Amino acid sequence: MEMLTYRNVRTLWLLLLLNVSGNASKFNLFRRNPEAQEGDIRLFGSKSISEGRVEVYHDGKWGTVCDDGWDLAEAQVVCRQLHFPGARSVVIGQDYGEVKSGLIWLDDINCNGTEYHLLTCGFKNWGVTDCTHKEDVGVICETESTNVTSSDSTHTLDHSFSLSNDLGQIFDSGNGCDFLISVKSATGNRLEDGNMEMEETTICVHKMILLNFPLFNALEGISNISVNIRESCQPYVTPFIRYLYTHKIDVTFSSVQCLHWMASKFGVKQLMEDTGRLLSKVLPEDASFFTQVSIYKYAEETGDMVLQENCIQYLAWNFESLTKSPVWADLSVEIIGALLTRSDLVVPDEYFLLQTVESWITKKSEFVSLETQVYLLNRIRFPMIPVEKLYEIESNSTVYSTNKKMYQENMLKAYQFNVLLFSNLLSNPKFNRDDDYLPRIYTAKPWSTVIGPPTSPEPTRTVYRNSYNRRQYGYDNPRSYVYGQTTTKSFHTPVHNSLIFKDNKINWEANVFKSNYECSNRGVRCISLPMARLVPQSHLSQSNVLFRNRLLLLCQGRYICQVQDFKDNLVHIASNNTLLAYPCPDDQYDYHFVVRPEYV
Repeated sequence: MEMLTYRNVRTLWLLLLLNVSGNASKFNLFRRNPEAQEGDIRLFGSKSISEGRVEVYHDGKWGTVCDDGWDLAEAQVVCRQLHFPGARSVVIGQDYGEVKSGLIWLDDINCNGTEYHLLTCGFKNWGVTDCTHKEDVGVICETESTNVTSSDSTHTLDHSFSLSNDLGQIFDSGNGCDFLISVKSATGNRLEDGNMEMEETTICVHKMILLNFPLFNALEGISNISVNIRESCQPYVTPFIRYLYTHKIDVTFSSVQCLHWMASKFGVKQLMEDTGRLLSKVLPEDASFFTQVSIYKYAEETGDMVLQENCIQYLAWNFESLTKSPVWADLSVEIIGALLTRSDLVVPDEYFLLQTVESWITKKSEFVSLETQVYLLNRIRFPMIPVEKLYEIESNSTVYSTNKKMYQENMLKAYQFNVLLFSNLLSNPKFNRDDDYLPRIYTAKPWSTVIGPPTSPEPTRTVYRNSYNRRQYGYDNPRSYVYGQTTTKSFHTPVHNSLIFKDNKINWEANVFKSNYECSNRGVRCISLPMARLVPQSHLSQSNVLFRNRLLLLCQGRYICQVQDFKDNLVHIASNNTLLAYPCPDDQYDYHFVVRPEYV
């Protein structure tokens, strides 16, 4: 080993004041089995997770697929099996690097395009082909990319302190390193003796650095460890170890999950939290919701509570799309239960929520106990169901007869809420003021309106001032925003959704301001642009009703990327993608205004 300079030794000791040596221990970095299963497919040889050479796992080895007969039908099946929303193109003749096993497993594949697994398509027998590797087929899958999570996007995480650069130079030089980390990866191929083929690299580090991270187990008497890691993560081990020295790292969406897992396994908390936040940015890219559910389960395994919350939040905001996705029927009781407890659940109304839960229970009836049914149905907020829908439950419900007592108790609570003043309910000693009396985010009429690209034929009215400073009105293309115009909607709601307030209306005006001129015209001071306003146009006589209104930003009509509270009737809209919960290209929003009255 080369000698450390005095300055470097002094730097290490000043930072850590630790020095021990040791023997060997072993970690398995990924709890999930890294070994491929028969029939698995992968895209290999590209930096992008959605592009590469198609490879199939058979008989313990990865092999390629010949391009004979390939078109978008076969590509759609590959992308569907890999949980991408669709196929963009077939790639022929692209050099995706050396084929390690040298095998060509499949030839003359014939798919209809509707299959969910490549091996259900017709093909010659395994390994029967007249192709060479120059004919290996590749595909590019659709990701519905937001251009924020593209594979070449780099995000620098900097948790550094004043001596980080010095420590980085020490790591890069390898001078004086005294601890070995052996990184092993299964290639997915089996050797002739049946054992899994492994790739191995060794990284030399300084033990006193690792002593800051106890999960490395760099204790006295231990001088090296062996780490098993997926092959795809191996390129990111060295940057991860270097981060332990410098607290700086560049993260891409190709590396983020690998870095997050390593950070979680070795207790590097700040890196885990920040990569977890970055990982949540990919949630909007999968319209099938496989990714969102998988990341939630992964976050549970790693104990990342922030990432779990981000996943559940996205599912709650986009609940209606979730119920139409292929994962809905197989969603776990735990995830559905977690969603039903939330007041930021975005649904047309509470009756829609009841129907979707009943539908899920009916489809899973063989596997869902009565106890589980009651657990889920009791999380429906029956007092929030529109009163005209309450009368339909007994005749339309598919699970009413098997849960009759639970339904009757909750429906009685709902009827009392609709015909009694809340103050009368409060005076009842048996009354329990729980979440059942709090609204969620209801988007059905009359509780909401939309400004932006239309979700209905209703036109968008614009209000502006002409050269004589007189107010004029017009109906424009809802997608066009013209400088100097204020997009406006007027609508009305009951003061509260309780039946006793059915005829007590309040008028609202919703605005989206795009310029300071528009703000000043309305006497509003805009701190930033764009800005939204939702203001009552009539007096509220009920002092015990408080409006906690919300603005939903619907990105390109596809997913809700942000939910914001109105404060003093205003919302300063985050136009910079880094400030949004989830990215939206070019800030192309529908502005969805939601009125939410609560008893106080």
